[in-house]
Amino acid sequence: MSKSRGTKKKLPPDKAETTEIFDQVVVEEVKQLFSKVRTYSPPPGAEWTLPDPSVVLRDKPLCHPRLQVLKQSLNEVKNQLSDKDLAVWHQHTCSTNRAGTVTAHLRTVANAELCTQAWAKFYEVLGTFDLLPDTALQIGELNSIHLCEAPGAFVSALNHFLQTSGLHCDWTWVANTLNPYNEANGRSCTIADDRLIAHTLPWWFFGSDDTGDIMLQKHLLELQGFVSNMRNVDLVTADGSFDCQGDPGEQESLVAPLQYCETVCALLLLGPGGSFVLKMFTLFEHSSVCLLYLLACCFCSVHIFKPATSKSGNSEVYIVCLGYKVKEVVRPLLSKLIRNYGPDMASTAALFPNSCIPDSFLRQHVEICTFFHSLQVNTIQENLQLFASMSAEQRGCLDQLRDCAARFYVQQFQVQFLPRKRWVCRGGAMNWGKPCQRKQMGSFNQRKEMQFLQWKQRLAQGPYWTWVEEHCGGTEGHEFVLNGPLIESDLDAWFIRVGAALPKVCSSTFCEQDLLDLLSEALEERAVSSDGPTLAKTTPACSSCSFQSPASIVTEVCNLPYVTSCLVVGNPSWQKMAFSGNILQPQFCPGPCYPELFVSTLYDGHADLQRMLLSSVLSALRGLGEGSALVVPLYSALTRFTASLILTLHLCFHSISFRCPSAGPPAVLLCAGFSNFPRAITVLQEVLDEMTRLEQGRQLLQFAPIEELTRGALPHFLSSLNNTIMRQQLHILMQNEQSR
Repeated sequence: MSKSRGTKKKLPPDKAETTEIFDQVVVEEVKQLFSKVRTYSPPPGAEWTLPDPSVVLRDKPLCHPRLQVLKQSLNEVKNQLSDKDLAVWHQHTCSTNRAGTVTAHLRTVANAELCTQAWAKFYEVLGTFDLLPDTALQIGELNSIHLCEAPGAFVSALNHFLQTSGLHCDWTWVANTLNPYNEANGRSCTIADDRLIAHTLPWWFFGSDDTGDIMLQKHLLELQGFVSNMRNVDLVTADGSFDCQGDPGEQESLVAPLQYCETVCALLLLGPGGSFVLKMFTLFEHSSVCLLYLLACCFCSVHIFKPATSKSGNSEVYIVCLGYKVKEVVRPLLSKLIRNYGPDMASTAALFPNSCIPDSFLRQHVEICTFFHSLQVNTIQENLQLFASMSAEQRGCLDQLRDCAARFYVQQFQVQFLPRKRWVCRGGAMNWGKPCQRKQMGSFNQRKEMQFLQWKQRLAQGPYWTWVEEHCGGTEGHEFVLNGPLIESDLDAWFIRVGAALPKVCSSTFCEQDLLDLLSEALEERAVSSDGPTLAKTTPACSSCSFQSPASIVTEVCNLPYVTSCLVVGNPSWQKMAFSGNILQPQFCPGPCYPELFVSTLYDGHADLQRMLLSSVLSALRGLGEGSALVVPLYSALTRFTASLILTLHLCFHSISFRCPSAGPPAVLLCAGFSNFPRAITVLQEVLDEMTRLEQGRQLLQFAPIEELTRGALPHFLSSLNNTIMRQQLHILMQNEQSR
């Protein structure tokens, strides 16, 4: 371990960071904050070696008594937090966190791109260890792979380090994460923040099924091909985790399968001398013992590091592995690990039998666990004491420590200012931001209670109830209009993305995720109930809600001054509408027909309905004249496919809005003022042709670039449309529950 290499640029005197203004006691405590590292070292004259592959993944996992005592002790301390409101407790621990102001300070003095806590942690790793191999720096070519990387802070931190450290090399990077745009990925383990991803999509690997799940064996092998042009992989980072809020005491076991897969992936991809950084948590289980022993045998040095910028009260540590040994040493074992690769790796059998773990390693491991256990327990206990009562003197002392830590960080790691034009995104404006991951509210005990409540109880007690309970006023959609025709689109850059068929729509870029979760659960419950099949026909409309009639909707669009004719897609029942006054008489063409209530959690993700919708719209567009209007029925617009179709319509019409009719589909698009765009029609035909050629189990997921789907007015329009539809569906379903 050493300080980072390279010739650092000096900060201007007026911006120099110094800790000399603080009392020496404060400075010493801050130095200890940045010194939380332990290292595995084989005994003198001995070497830790890998077991024979024949004994791997054969025995049942065992418990190590001394480690289980530490686990029980830690969980007993954590249990004291179970009655604390998470938001209040989080605010308190942020205020007591010695390194809590580092990221804000870095945004000011360093202009760091995507400067999150993850950025600060990885920059700290880079500044503490010789992470970048000498051979790569001597050649002037660095290749890195970043697993479970969303939103991209490790990539931006490494870029900042390389750009400001005087390390001149040609850097190539590839990142993997669960695809935030794939509707089959649930939000419990998917990072929604796409600020960097949207600008750098060609560098992100999501695999042949588009999910980005690195725990699939085919994705492991596909990633190897994806980076085959790299001369040598010099660095692999893995920052993955799952949402373990429901069972925080078993976080280590829950995340173990992912950590196994990340490690096997790194061992497969890394070249000789390469480095590996792996996020782990507590290290008490046999799975962690085996994994760390594997790494200790495969690398010249393995360090357990708790960055100062990682909150002291959590279990997070980073395993920093330096100097990957010759792959021939690992190859026989690696072949077996690849054959057994997958989400069950850590749960079916122990990686190594207990007899294959040397006592010298196990003793060091227990000492390391004891060290980090003490740090975490002491922090939690201190936070509990300060939560009960904090004096002005204690507050003042903490503020001094926080100020000193922020200055020490910049000074210790010589963090320099980086102009925006040298960011990974090259200074481009950040895209419209999707809703962030759901926020856990209330105490742990309250959240556990909520888990056992049905959807209707959680809805009634949650933040959306007032909105859902409001009766529809018939004005929904009037305030949201896409004005066009859109001209800022290069259709030659559009491409078709195919992946695994969607089993259900678990998430969407274009809605409030919690609403979607509630609606999905309601539909799943209805599917198994005895009256499920007839509910869509028997649920009466809410007497207090006011919806626009189909006739009034069509009249509205026909009365627009620039509309010359009107074509209505699908909706056979609408053909019986009676119109008053002298208006344009609409024409009708075949199209998909939707029930008034959702009937499955595929929503608009059903491949057959997508093909029918596209075919109908394409046929309608070919028959439209200049200035015509088009009324299109919609189930929803949760998927990238439907969003792509609406974007295409945005290229062809003067305006697009939506309405929620009193009969027929959940919503209709009102596309007014057609302007013929032959290239757009050609693109839709190419998409339709591709859909007819897909093999079973595959689905066309998207045909407009996500960059275009998430910029301008479109994402806000789609989000408003989907939230309105879901709110109304929940309103009807809740009404049905209350009438039982």
